[in-house]
Amino acid sequence: MSASVNPTVRRRRLGAELRRLRELRGMTAEEVAGRLMVSQSKISRLENGRRSISQRDVRDLCDVYEVEDERIRAGLMEMAKESRQRGWWHEFGDIPYSVYIGLEAEASSIRAYESSFVPGLLQTREYAEAVVAGTQPDTDPAAIRRRVDVRLKRQHRIHGEDQLGSLWVVVDEAVLRRQVGGPRVMAEQLYQLVALGERPNINLQVIPFIHGAHPGMTGTFSLMEFPESADSTVVYFEGVTSDLYLEKEADVRRYTNLYDHLRAAALSVVDSRSMITDIAEEFMK
Repeated sequence: MSASVNPTVRRRRLGAELRRLRELRGMTAEEVAGRLMVSQSKISRLENGRRSISQRDVRDLCDVYEVEDERIRAGLMEMAKESRQRGWWHEFGDIPYSVYIGLEAEASSIRAYESSFVPGLLQTREYAEAVVAGTQPDTDPAAIRRRVDVRLKRQHRIHGEDQLGSLWVVVDEAVLRRQVGGPRVMAEQLYQLVALGERPNINLQVIPFIHGAHPGMTGTFSLMEFPESADSTVVYFEGVTSDLYLEKEADVRRYTNLYDHLRAAALSVVDSRSMITDIAEEFMK
């Protein structure tokens, strides 16, 4: 697969274009489903990019929407073909959050809030091993290694050539205090955060315990933005059995505002770096 082809993003763009064509015809998803004798949920999943789409599906939908321009039909068919290719993460087997990885690989900026552990893009190997083993106690060692290998390969977005334009991370102080993997592992992890936080495109902030209650106590989330204007911002929530993605403008606006409140509640970037350093030194004693 060409390195420039991201199947997750292709599905999103194709779905958005199919939704646009349906709306131009003034049809509801229910009406389209009735014409094709499929479920309405299938049409919805195709349009939101959560389901792979075949070239036959594209052909049938183009017929329903009376798309006669062969260039448009050919372009949609090619997108469908690319959307069914395999991303690099499929080499590691069944990864439950593969949709997120595909979006992360294409994002131009990410804003994340975490309350329990260091975000995957910033984890050391030993810290990642301890997190995966601790949060998934029934997972066999081979599967743990695969999950960790995927996590480290994802870090190409901060270490490789195609780096994120901006990564802004706000964490609760609990992230720094919880001894994941033991004192030495924690010290190494925190020192790595300090080093990464000195990069111009990475900002780290900490909400200290003394701040008290704050909006992030309702749950962690990430906001992902993309270089193409056709790709809407995505709000992502990781779940135990399934993940949630929000793309409606009202939802994105709500969580963007919430993130601004979190940044305001946190220490400054400079003061956060000092706090992280101090806690790392405590672990070294």
